[in-house]
Amino acid sequence: MSQMPQQAAVSKCPSCEEPLESGDRFCGACGYDLSAVPARPDDSPTIAMSGSVPAPSSPPDGVDWPVARDSDGSGRPAPVHAAAEVPGTDSGGSPLPPTPPAAPPMPAAPPESPAPGVRFDRPDRPGEPEEYPLQAPDPRLATEPQAPAGPAGPAPAAGAKVCVACRAGRVDDDGYCENCGHAQPRERDHMEQESGPVAAVSDRGLRHHRNEDAFSVGCTALPDGTPATVAIVCDGVSSATRPDDASLAASRAAGESLLTALPRGTHPQQAMHDAILAASHAVNALADEPATAREQAPHQNAPACTLVGAVVASGLLVVGWVGDSRVYWVPVDRSTPPARLTEDDSWAAQMVAAGLMSEAEAYADERAHAITGWLGADAYELEPHTASFKPDRPGVVVVCTDGLWNYAESAEEMAEAMPLDAAARPLHSARVLVGHALDGGGHDNVTVALLPFPAPPQGAGSA
Repeated sequence: MSQMPQQAAVSKCPSCEEPLESGDRFCGACGYDLSAVPARPDDSPTIAMSGSVPAPSSPPDGVDWPVARDSDGSGRPAPVHAAAEVPGTDSGGSPLPPTPPAAPPMPAAPPESPAPGVRFDRPDRPGEPEEYPLQAPDPRLATEPQAPAGPAGPAPAAGAKVCVACRAGRVDDDGYCENCGHAQPRERDHMEQESGPVAAVSDRGLRHHRNEDAFSVGCTALPDGTPATVAIVCDGVSSATRPDDASLAASRAAGESLLTALPRGTHPQQAMHDAILAASHAVNALADEPATAREQAPHQNAPACTLVGAVVASGLLVVGWVGDSRVYWVPVDRSTPPARLTEDDSWAAQMVAAGLMSEAEAYADERAHAITGWLGADAYELEPHTASFKPDRPGVVVVCTDGLWNYAESAEEMAEAMPLDAAARPLHSARVLVGHALDGGGHDNVTVALLPFPAPPQGAGSA
């Protein structure tokens, strides 16, 4: 068990130096209180000074300490040396080879460019943070040349795609501006094309997540040298598989067919009929998927789209369509009436044709836009519609999807939405019509192509 420490005996009174006996609590000569005096140690204290530790002059009782080696024969220990001052020897007692001189120290970094990172030698000063933020790399150490910076950031390199929002930043591979971070529109979200006097604009709209419309425009010449212009507009059926692929394939196939047949002397109405058949074959080919794809999605239907087109050549206006996209005629002289040149392949059109409902009632029904004709492998028997007209005055042919005519359904409404100079500025007017649909709500994809009638000479275009 633990014991209380006991006071050591005192041989002489610390006050009068009188001898004391063991067990005395007071000095017999002077009456000094001996209990307040600590025992005097027999050995000398060990105090470390300058790294040397002197050995005690005499060992404590009961301990056999080794005697320190004398250096001068007086009993004092040899001086203590630092490890670097004592020559080293190997295991056999031979001196070690001399250590090669150390490399010269690296020059210190200039004060204005301290080493990046966290400081660990921070002085203990109140109010200073425990860590310092990592510093940016020194621009003087950059290895790649940087483009000169503009007001909105680094200028994009020559030929790089420029942001549509800030018009200053470069667009990276994932479709975002490196300057402002704005997401860029996909290629088909907004498309514009002008080919001679014919122009077209297509926009995704405000509600759809992608643009399922497509168009093809072009100009050529008949065998006698007279100009001919062509426009094809296709609308993908959203309830079908890959409607965007279907509209793109149909528009390209029909446009190429027309631009190939007309210079050969094919009658424009026959060329339009053949173009619709070529578009149908192109869409049907999209359904020829591998058996594995059909097994993974057995309930998907085939890609499908609608088509409408127009050809202006040699004083003749030819239109063709399958589905509910339309063609309008708007004369330059707005005092004469405009006209709609196509009939929809839709439930509403059938109700009106059968006399079961008025046009206003039919198109107000929720089933109005259910189409009864389309291009696709699972379509009913294909019946391309074509018609020819010989306008007696100049005008503009409007070829559009329902994304536009939903906001300008009648011919009078379409004429009112179109700028007066549409024949001279077709691309500008197509943009205006697309904007009219977007201002109205933009619930669907919007695509419109404009063809002035008669076709201007080759080389003429919008101002």
